[in-house]
Formats: sequence, structure tokens, C-alpha cells
Amino acid sequence: MDTFAESLLRWYRDHGRHDLPWQKDSSLYGTWVSEIMLQQTQVATVIPYYQRFMQRFPDISALSQASQDDVLLHWAGLGYYSRARNLHKAALIIAEQHQGNFPEQYETVLALPGIGPSTAGAILAQALGQRHAILDGNVKRVLARYQAIQGWPGSLPVEKQLWQWAETYTPKQDLADYTQAIMDLGATVCTRSSAKCEGCPLMDGCQAYQTACVAELPTKKPKKVLPVREKRFLIIRNNQGDYLMEKRPPAGIWGGLWSLPELTMDLAVKKAVKQHWQLTVSDYSDLPVFRHSFSHFHLEITPCEVLVESAVGYIADEERYQWCNDIKQLALAAPVSAIFQANNRLKYGEET
Repeated sequence: MDTFAESLLRWYRDHGRHDLPWQKDSSLYGTWVSEIMLQQTQVATVIPYYQRFMQRFPDISALSQASQDDVLLHWAGLGYYSRARNLHKAALIIAEQHQGNFPEQYETVLALPGIGPSTAGAILAQALGQRHAILDGNVKRVLARYQAIQGWPGSLPVEKQLWQWAETYTPKQDLADYTQAIMDLGATVCTRSSAKCEGCPLMDGCQAYQTACVAELPTKKPKKVLPVREKRFLIIRNNQGDYLMEKRPPAGIWGGLWSLPELTMDLAVKKAVKQHWQLTVSDYSDLPVFRHSFSHFHLEITPCEVLVESAVGYIADEERYQWCNDIKQLALAAPVSAIFQANNRLKYGEET
């Protein structure tokens, strides 16, 4: 009887994905970039971003010499922006401490910003064929079902069990193919919903399939009620058609990205704009409210178009706030990009 790995590898040869852009460039650098982008993001979404990113930053030298703003601009829309900031930080470390060469030792890779045990293992297994177990979301789902492991995989006791099984099943050879194979199986067959069990090479040994509990595993994260916050996003425009933009702090939500100035809903717009930016409002109007959700809260956003009489007035903290005419050149926070694109009254891209 075939082992777990043998069954998986045989399936992968006929049904796995072999033509992904980062497979054609199996360098440590390309594999690293792809693995960071694939964290919590589907392959189909990542492909065009990866291609554009690699065209602009073809190697570690190009990435380390780029500004963070440029890196974020090429990441804009992919989400989880701390990944981009950490990618840039790691490139600087590699350039300074490793002579520009991506390290080949597991512990050294693990020490780089933004890289956890699974990502470090995936990079070295796929690029160099080193034996390291991985445990991304797809692999957790495959193993939780195969072993019928109860409990939310994000909890430490369950995650520890899953790591033990991941280590047990990782073979001693064909590491690059095995690593891709188990991720592919979770992404295309052992999916979160509507799992295609009849086409799974592991069906005969899968305890969840044998006990008819595939749909119940992995155990879902316990739900909690998320708090709701409210903000007014100011679309401040002057007579020249420039917009007042705010650069977010390096850390935190939308770190390093460009956003719109914000006010709490209880503040009077005219008074607040005068107080904070020394600008005189000639007219303003609220646009429809929409919700942007984070993992730990919901944000109710009220966009507000604000026309000011002049941009000549003094702007406090000019490093944080800038007038901008060409919004397309900025790395925008996702809801800000949505605001500009959804309201054709705003000068963003081609007029509609």
C-alpha cells in the first residue's frame, strides 16, 4: 500500500499545478516573494501581482534599493500590507548582512521579518529541496481531515498535533514536489467547502471521509461579535483639483500607505478642517456610508467631499499631509481606492 507521500506525489504528477510563474523561476528570491504573497491569499489573485512585482523588483538588490513607498505601490490591492513592509525590511537585512544572497539555512531564514516556520520550510523545500515540514492553511485542512483532528487549528494544542503529523508525513526526497502537492490538494480538492473527496488520492485513509465528518473539519474558529467603529473620511479638494492626502504611520493599519484625513463623526466638518489644516471650507457633502471589515473590528466609513477655498494656507505636519493631483501614483489603502473609483465625480483615472 502506498504511503501518504507516495499517493500524494502520484496524484500531483497528473493533477497538480506545474506552470505557476514562481515554478518557472525556482530561485530562492522568486520562491520567497511568492510564498509571502500567498500568505492568506489565493493563487489566482497572487499571479498578476507577482508578475508585476518581479518585473519591477527582479532581484534582492532591486528590492533593497527601492523605497518602501515604491514597494507598497506595487503591492496595493493585495492586502495585509505588513507583508510588503516586512519583505522590504528583509531585503535590506539580506543586502547588509548576507551580501545580497538569500540565506540557505533554516534558522537564518526564520529570523527574517515576516517569515514563520511554515513559510521558511516552504521556501527551502521548494527552491533547494531541503526537508522541512510546512503547515499553511491548506495543509492544516488536509491533515485535520485525514486524522479527524477536532478543535480549532489556531489553538496551540491542535496546532501542535498538526505539526507532528506534518513532520511525520513529509518524505525524505521529492521535497519540492511534495510541498507543492499538499498545498495544491488543499487548494483544489480538499477545499474548505464542497470538498471533492471522490477525486482525492488520500480518500481511502482519510478518517474524516470514513466517518462522514468532512464538512465539520477543521473545526471553525469560535465566533465573537466584532465591535463597530465610525469614521468620516474627508475628500478635501482645492480649486486646482488637488486632494489632501495623509500618509499612514509605518506600523499599524494601512502602515505606510496613503489614506484620506479622518474625523470622528461627532466633529463639525468646517470647524475641524479649519482647526486641523487651516483651510476654509466653501462646501461639503457626505456620500453613502460603507463598511470595511478587519479581523478585529468593522469600520463604518462616511466619505465626505470637502471643497476648500485655497491650498495656500499652512498645512501642519507636511511630512504626513500632502496635496496630490495624480492619485494613481500613490499606494492607497483599499477603502480609499474604492472611494475614488466608486465616485466618478472624483478625478481618479479616466473620467466616466
